[in-house]
Amino acid sequence: MKVVRVVDYHKPLELSDAPEPQITSPLDVIVKIGAAGVCRTDIHILEGQWADKSGVKLPYTIGHENAGWVHAKGEAVAGDLEVGDKVILHPLVTCGLCRACRSGDDVHCENSVFPGIDADGGYAEYLKTTARSVIKLDPKLEPADVAALADAGLTAYHACAKAARVLRPGNFVVLIGAGGLGHIGIQVMKAISAATVVVVDRNADALGLAKNLGADHVVQAGNDDGFVKEVLSLTGGKGAEAVIDFVAEGGSTATGVRMLRRAGNYYIVGYGENINVPTIDIISTEINFIGNLVGSYNDLAELMVLAAQGKVVLHTSIYKLEDFQKAIDDLSAGKLPLSQSLLETIPLKMDRTTTFAPAKQSLPRPSSVASTNTTSTNKTRQYAHLHAQLAQLNAHLADTENLLRMTAVQAQDMRFLGGYVGALFMGSAKVLGEESVQGRGKKEDEGRDGQKDS
Repeated sequence: MKVVRVVDYHKPLELSDAPEPQITSPLDVIVKIGAAGVCRTDIHILEGQWADKSGVKLPYTIGHENAGWVHAKGEAVAGDLEVGDKVILHPLVTCGLCRACRSGDDVHCENSVFPGIDADGGYAEYLKTTARSVIKLDPKLEPADVAALADAGLTAYHACAKAARVLRPGNFVVLIGAGGLGHIGIQVMKAISAATVVVVDRNADALGLAKNLGADHVVQAGNDDGFVKEVLSLTGGKGAEAVIDFVAEGGSTATGVRMLRRAGNYYIVGYGENINVPTIDIISTEINFIGNLVGSYNDLAELMVLAAQGKVVLHTSIYKLEDFQKAIDDLSAGKLPLSQSLLETIPLKMDRTTTFAPAKQSLPRPSSVASTNTTSTNKTRQYAHLHAQLAQLNAHLADTENLLRMTAVQAQDMRFLGGYVGALFMGSAKVLGEESVQGRGKKEDEGRDGQKDS
């Protein structure tokens, strides 16, 4: 298959051939790539910024925003995912067994692999992942429609969803940056929150797009602090309840904090500069700084619902796989048309001139191996299958434990309620008894008084 690889840092990518991935585990899924996003992170990788962080060995295939069709799947993959299905891939391959995964915070999986960052990614015709990373697409969506949402969109959604959980109707949220992530964030905020959306950007055309996407107010940033005053004026002089900073460089954090009201939340998505805020100011105003790293599997699944509903739409340019260098160069130099270059992720669409016929593939069964190797392979396959079943059993046990804990709490509440009702009943009976005794005593007294009168 064709792949685009990093052969060395500070050097151009190279198009080369590589073996197609094979199913080796019961939960493996091989995806025929339909589109892979080109992100500024890919440029940073080429510049060597991720060399120490990822520890990846060169050469390797980049591309961490991927969508396509299921080409093959392992024996333990659920039946609702079939060969030929259109899918988007969560950028991480996660274990499902660590504490983070069990709590639904799989972006912090202790055993994760990040294809395109520390393993081979999607600048290729095929990519191997696992069933845990695959999200089936709505029939009306195509891989090229959503590939860039796998990371850029997911990151924007993750931050906006956090903010939306604490924002109320009548609140304000300021989005700094209407570019690649920002233009997705605008659409997400309008779809999931009733808060008033204010967008700040230096580019007038970007603000025009923001307005078309539903922003309630747009403010053009400049070299003086006039735009900060304008935002404060929109918020009644108090600032916004939330600021989502998709830039976080060039002084945006310094001005962004000034747009935040007391006890507000500052969500940091971009990176590039340090935050310089006196600790006494943080304490006295109780403002919160919140980091945002990609997003969870559930975040991406929810984002796909918005995409299928037409509430989140990407603005992209599409290049063929062999034009990878032009895509990188255009993104790096800002040469794309503004209406499309606002998205910093450009799907690399595969050129498919032949009919797509997905292969039906399960665990490999070589016919030309010796009997001893066949036995070993069968045992390995059995162990792998048992491991997959054990993982599912552990997940069910965790759910059962939670249910038992909830049942115990409910039982305790019922015992308390029963005791309370019993005490109330006994108290009522006591009062009624006293009233009855008093009533009888009163009648007896009246009887005696009557006898005296007679």
